[in-house]
Formats: sequence, C-alpha cells, structure tokens
Amino acid sequence: QAIDDDCNQTGQLLAAMLDWPQGTFVSRVELGAGSVRVEREVDGGLETLRLQLPAVLTADLRLNEPRYATLPNIMKAKKKPLEVIPASELGVSGGSPRLKVLQVQEPPARAGGQKVEDVATLVEKLRHAGRI
Repeated sequence: QAIDDDCNQTGQLLAAMLDWPQGTFVSRVELGAGSVRVEREVDGGLETLRLQLPAVLTADLRLNEPRYATLPNIMKAKKKPLEVIPASELGVSGGSPRLKVLQVQEPPARAGGQKVEDVATLVEKLRHAGRI
C-alpha cells in the first residue's frame, strides 16, 4: 500500500532522483543477467519491458497474493525490539529538505445549497448568478 495516497508518486520520484530505469504497476517479474523483464497492464492490454538493473519497480495488485498477519504473529511482532540505525551509519546524507511549507490554512467555508422545484427554476437561478 503506497504512502503517497495511492497517487503512484513514490516509485517514480525515487527513480528520477536515482536516475534509474523504472517499471510501474508491475504484474510479472523475471530476473535476467543484469536486467529484469517486467509485464505491466496498460489501457490497451499488457506491455512487456526489459530494464537494466538497478531499477525501481512498483507493484500491481496482481503481482502477489497478499499474506494476512494472524493475531498471534501480530502479538509476537509487538514484543520484538525495533533497531533504529542513524542514516549517517548507512552512508546516507540527511541533506536539507527539498520543500519548504510557507503557509497552511483551511479552505473557505462553503455556502449552503438550495433546492429548486424544476429545471427552469434552476436555469433561471444560474443565469441570475452569472454562472451561465
């Protein structure tokens, strides 16, 4: 499940930052010598791509059958320690953020709606409001 509101941005942004080839919505993967062959669903059917490794792939629902965690395994996982490794130990620089939040504000409140009796009344109200 994507953390970017299912907008399919994370994989593509990562591939762009790394300057690696990308395969999105992959439903089948075959590894080769130094490359990967992927199959993805597009509007017209299926598309097959061969990408040089390393590459960034994003998965389609049909890639695997999900495994669901059982309650005993969830309880066991809660008891396991979580090891936190600083980014500096992995050789990754933190760097400065690429985005800066300038302002956050709520949108203006919406005006209440109105019910009309028929289409003619609706058209007249829209014409009077300058919408048509």
